[in-house]
Amino acid sequence: MSDFIEQVKKRRTFAIISHPDAGKTTLTEKLLLYGGAIQEAGMVKGKRQSKHAVSDWMEIEKQRGISVTSSVLQFNYDGFCINILDTPGHQDFSEDTYRTLMAADSAVMVIDGSKGVEDQTRKLFKVCAMRHIPIFTFINKMDREAKDPYELMEEIERELGVETCAVNWPIGCGKEFKGVYERNNKEVIRFIPVQGGKKEVDVEICDAHDEHLKDELGDVLYHQLQDDIELLDGAGAEFDLQRVQKGELSPVCFGSALTNFGVEPFLRHFLDMTTSPLPRQSDKGEIDPLSEDFSAFVFKIQANMNKAHRDRMAFMRICSGKFTKGMEVFHYQGNKKIKLNQSKQIMAESREEVEEAYSGDIIGVFDPGIFSIGDTLCTPKNKFAYDGIPTFAPEHFALIRNTDTMKRKQFVKGVEQIAQEGAIQIFTELGGGMEEIIVGVVGVLQFEVLAYRLKNEYNVDIVNTPLPYQFVRWIKNDSIDLKTLNLSSDTKKVQDLKGQYLLLFSNEWGVRWATDKNPDLVLAEFSKN
Repeated sequence: MSDFIEQVKKRRTFAIISHPDAGKTTLTEKLLLYGGAIQEAGMVKGKRQSKHAVSDWMEIEKQRGISVTSSVLQFNYDGFCINILDTPGHQDFSEDTYRTLMAADSAVMVIDGSKGVEDQTRKLFKVCAMRHIPIFTFINKMDREAKDPYELMEEIERELGVETCAVNWPIGCGKEFKGVYERNNKEVIRFIPVQGGKKEVDVEICDAHDEHLKDELGDVLYHQLQDDIELLDGAGAEFDLQRVQKGELSPVCFGSALTNFGVEPFLRHFLDMTTSPLPRQSDKGEIDPLSEDFSAFVFKIQANMNKAHRDRMAFMRICSGKFTKGMEVFHYQGNKKIKLNQSKQIMAESREEVEEAYSGDIIGVFDPGIFSIGDTLCTPKNKFAYDGIPTFAPEHFALIRNTDTMKRKQFVKGVEQIAQEGAIQIFTELGGGMEEIIVGVVGVLQFEVLAYRLKNEYNVDIVNTPLPYQFVRWIKNDSIDLKTLNLSSDTKKVQDLKGQYLLLFSNEWGVRWATDKNPDLVLAEFSKN
């Protein structure tokens, strides 16, 4: 097998999804700890020390203890090269998560053992289900009082509509959480805590029926375990790898990311069950990840990761071939050849120059302002475009105005750059300038992040006036005369950054009026990047 094929086959690229506070960022850090990428975990919002999670780089993330942007982290473990896409858990940043899931081959769903399936988990699961990507469940926080494990698995099946299969099983919970029973080899991994969870735990492995185990667990937990083993073997869903890889069956593991209990067993199971990079759809059909022709698509743009340099990075998922620093590629949307000179792999604030990368890897390249989300890069001899990434309709709107007219240039540059990242969508009235801009966001917290970033990165203060609009529709007819449209009085005609025409509506009645009174009008709920 050629070195190229070997390199691609050892790649695993996945996103971690969860409701806020389920422990996603902590789990990410512990995976990095096992991969040797970091030496000590910095607990998110930890009181014992002032460290922040290594994957949170933006100042507002450190202050609030939430992930606002998606981080991309790479590490090696047991012969695999693993790319983790850590996504924002907060629902107000779900659009960034949707885009990130487009770059992943599978997803790890983190669920809080005491709370079960929560709102944001449902939303993110739906996006994974739309793409039929495999979902691996890690039920976290078993070191606290948790719901009954059977109840948790039933809840996942009921709420998310996916069957579950327990790969391992918790022994106790809260202070009594002693370890996990591994169903495939009928062994118990007993956890022995070390240094408050900052370092890897010590473990003891023994047969599930070993009498010595009764002394360690106590009579109650030992007999409970024997009953659970019998019940799982008799009534549990059969493990079927094909169904897992189609996204129809979710393997479930239990543990505690904070104390490292069960993290490494989960990682090992995950690597056993996931596949190397998957093919992607393009306008030329399916693209094989083992093809030696380089291709990639941009799924994220981030400006000002380094305030001193005013830089802008385009994150791309390599879908086929091999990347080498300085290579010449064809930028399909820009219709021109470009050289990829400055390429980075990011670990929060630290960056490493990338000399080469393979299908399945995520790299960041310097963006002089030419890339947009959804753009395709390929070899000049084999031109094609990958399927676009959906742009979701904003749900909240506000008029934003720069308070200092002398800073118009910074204001325009700031909102345009943040909009190109996909964090906000900006609209202007037909024929209007950029003095006042209508901003649309998926979640209201994005307005706060916008004001913070404009102040912090561009030294611009804004006034934010909420608008009553609730719905936006893209006009799909190129030839329609907007002046002749029969619309309700509270409907507004606007343009987006790309010059596309849209209508903003205050209510569903306005949408119905527009479609009823203008039979030739074609409206779409979202566009594609």
